[in-house]
Amino acid sequence: MNALVEDNSGTAAVRPGYELDLGALDAWMRANVADYGGPLRVEQFKGGQSNPTYKLITPGKSYVLRKQPPGPLLKGAHALDREARVIAGLSGAGFPVAAVHGLCTDPAIIGTIFYVMDMVEGRIFWDAAVPDVSPAERAALFDAMNATIADLHSIDHVAAGLADYGRPGNYFERQIARWSRQYLEDAEAGRDPYMDRLVEWLPAHIPPGEETSIVHGDFRIDNLIFHPTQPRVLAVLDWELSTLGHPGADFAYHAMMYRMPPHIVAGLGGSDPAALGIADEEAYLAAYCRRRGLADMPGYDFYIAFNFFRLAAIFHGIKGRVIRGNASSAQARERVAVLPELMRLAWRQAERAGAR
Repeated sequence: MNALVEDNSGTAAVRPGYELDLGALDAWMRANVADYGGPLRVEQFKGGQSNPTYKLITPGKSYVLRKQPPGPLLKGAHALDREARVIAGLSGAGFPVAAVHGLCTDPAIIGTIFYVMDMVEGRIFWDAAVPDVSPAERAALFDAMNATIADLHSIDHVAAGLADYGRPGNYFERQIARWSRQYLEDAEAGRDPYMDRLVEWLPAHIPPGEETSIVHGDFRIDNLIFHPTQPRVLAVLDWELSTLGHPGADFAYHAMMYRMPPHIVAGLGGSDPAALGIADEEAYLAAYCRRRGLADMPGYDFYIAFNFFRLAAIFHGIKGRVIRGNASSAQARERVAVLPELMRLAWRQAERAGAR
């Protein structure tokens, strides 16, 4: 749900209702960002359904600013202080992220808390099929994604200063409860029979086994910046949903691209991996397991079902924000339009995992 790109193709004029106080922001930048120099010009990225994201342009350098949306916020959502913290910790561990220059927790500056980070130059692929590259390069890009998420799950979160970034253990119980509660409590966004079934089925079918790592929560190809010419990940973006959690769940969210129709989010549903020159779902899972030293992932299909449910709950929350008038992206209504299909798909994954 990011929109950080390397040129103006992903930006536009700041949308009405999302304007920034440039004088106050300029003063904050001068006080908090080393080597900053104005004048300052601002554009808004077209994406960012959850947190409005801006390109800050100066004569010498460009930056990215992420802030909370205007209006009332759901409890626990839009925790940009956590997002800035995990990026800083991962940067210290050598993981590819954009450097954070500063976090502002004073809403008096521009109306909400925000943070500023580097603008990383490179390529973002919005289509998971990655058109306009050769099959060999496409295969290398997918292998780089696979290696990057395996590296993330191999980081020692204690050594990275993130021991208290989340609660270890009972990840699925807590996550299912969280997203079920968000779905059930957003009465304005309505109810759905498939989601109601999942709220009942998921907590009763959690596979055994506990493992804890840093999890991204939204690891997709369009949340990665690749090197301009090489199949190498320069930065992983959009850490709003990150926490300590089960790495298998995080990988399954990423791998559900194989079952996701491309018109919902960046997905490969309906595509032929062999024709694209990339590993199929089974081989992609095997490569991740090999990199992590795992024999296999027995709960994989449940993890996929959980992640479809979770994504549907997120889109359901976007629907609620649209209804309440504080959705932060021009794409939000498109997310709402595909929500019924996504909810059906979520239950279909549960059936594949053994639901009756």
